[in-house]
Amino acid sequence: MEKRMFSFEKLNAYQQGKKLVIMVYQLLKSFPLEEKFALCDQLRRASVSIASNIAEGSSRFSQKDQKHFIEMSYGSLMEVYCQLQIALELKYISVNQLEGIKDSIYTEAKLLSGLRHSLTISNNL
Repeated sequence: MEKRMFSFEKLNAYQQGKKLVIMVYQLLKSFPLEEKFALCDQLRRASVSIASNIAEGSSRFSQKDQKHFIEMSYGSLMEVYCQLQIALELKYISVNQLEGIKDSIYTEAKLLSGLRHSLTISNNL
């Protein structure tokens, strides 16, 4: 039986984005309960937004719209990193935990930049 996939599911940026969501959710298990509806909720939404914007953008017909959603995904990625830095300063996570996820954030940033660049190049052809 043929496995059907949407085009965005094949993108490395989407796959890496989903991995980041799992990593963030795992980190959030150690946060204090009083953060459940504050920083935790914001981190959950921002991390899910990374992959979600890639998926939504892939459904757009214009490359301008597609690029816009990739840019939104990149913004959410930077939001996650900022919030994790705050979590470090609040001692909710360790330096090692931040460094562990920072590599994945950096990888996702490169993938999103490459995806955005490819849309810019194909738009100029």
